[in-house]
Amino acid sequence: MVLDPAASMQDGLDSLLGQIMAVYSVSDAEGPLTNRVERFLKRYPHLQVHRDGDTVVASTDLGRKNRVILAGHLDTVPVLDNFPPKWLAPGDPLIDKDVAEMYPGTPVMWGRGATDMKASDAVLLYLAATLTDPKVDLTFVFYDHEEVAAEYNGLGRVVEDHPDWIQGDFAIIGEPTSCGIEAGCNGTMRFDVIANGVAAHSARAWMGDNAIHKAAEILNRLVAHKDEAVDVDGLIYQEGLNATLISGGNGTNVIPSECRVHVNYRFAPDKTLAEAKALMIGEGAESELGNGEHPATGGFFHGFDIEMRDESPSARPGMSNPLVQSLVKLVEERTGRQPLAKLGWTDVARFSSLGVPAVNLGAGSPLLAHKSNEQVPNSDLTLMAGILIDWLD
Repeated sequence: MVLDPAASMQDGLDSLLGQIMAVYSVSDAEGPLTNRVERFLKRYPHLQVHRDGDTVVASTDLGRKNRVILAGHLDTVPVLDNFPPKWLAPGDPLIDKDVAEMYPGTPVMWGRGATDMKASDAVLLYLAATLTDPKVDLTFVFYDHEEVAAEYNGLGRVVEDHPDWIQGDFAIIGEPTSCGIEAGCNGTMRFDVIANGVAAHSARAWMGDNAIHKAAEILNRLVAHKDEAVDVDGLIYQEGLNATLISGGNGTNVIPSECRVHVNYRFAPDKTLAEAKALMIGEGAESELGNGEHPATGGFFHGFDIEMRDESPSARPGMSNPLVQSLVKLVEERTGRQPLAKLGWTDVARFSSLGVPAVNLGAGSPLLAHKSNEQVPNSDLTLMAGILIDWLD
């Protein structure tokens, strides 16, 4: 991976994006791309480079008053007939209709990871190479395993094992936002709600207790629930409580002794993880990740057993921070866009838990992330880079 120092910003960004996109990096296969990123960053003497697994951290040490962290994940979701990537010339039929209308005459990178989030990675690599005298110290984090379960997340691992690498006053995650600011994020938890019964032969059903029938109460509660829109620091976060999987029974002529409804709760950042869990399963419930089934002591699913599967905290917007306010002002001047609430979970929550305010700001439309026609106009790279260079330099 190389950057021609004589190239224009647009040509340099396009080149870096093409090089990153050409390397397959579906989760669990980030190693080859991480190797290239590490070698690239080590070429620049103003950066101190560290590596943990398939995560690379590069930092300046200029003695500035503040430090800004810029982070992007290197992995992608699985390929859907969209690898290898290719540049699309204006008018190409593969260009999404909305992209063609909004960015006429603009070359477009098509392929897996274009928006989520290799376009932003290319911008961050460009900044790491070219910003040698910024007004703040910078830490760049390129990490693995963001697109899978939280326990494998490379940023989370580095926070745990090398907290001194991830210290700062403000963080930007390059998730696709069309170069606007999406602040904070909803928290998420996933768990099984379990209806227990008694097995019996279906010819003598009265001798058993049908767990699938009892699960109707779980579904009835979910159907009756009204999701809330919650105002947090002036931004509106939409909550969601939904069944996403259901399983039960082990024979066509057996009264089922168990039925599980898998539930996903997306909660607004006015709640901590503990508060959200109490709403679902009650105060003092023993259900924790990895410790099996325990009764709900109260809350929405009182009367049923619970087995926790995954959980991640929410993050408040942090809009009062002076660094955030200055970036918000610049983004609004360049794009006309005011900050929005981030509805999905992102790694801003990891920084929020460390007391570091963070926002999502990245190239590409979030509506195209993970789609088979994932793509990004190259003008988004220069817009994102221009905003951050002017803000940091």
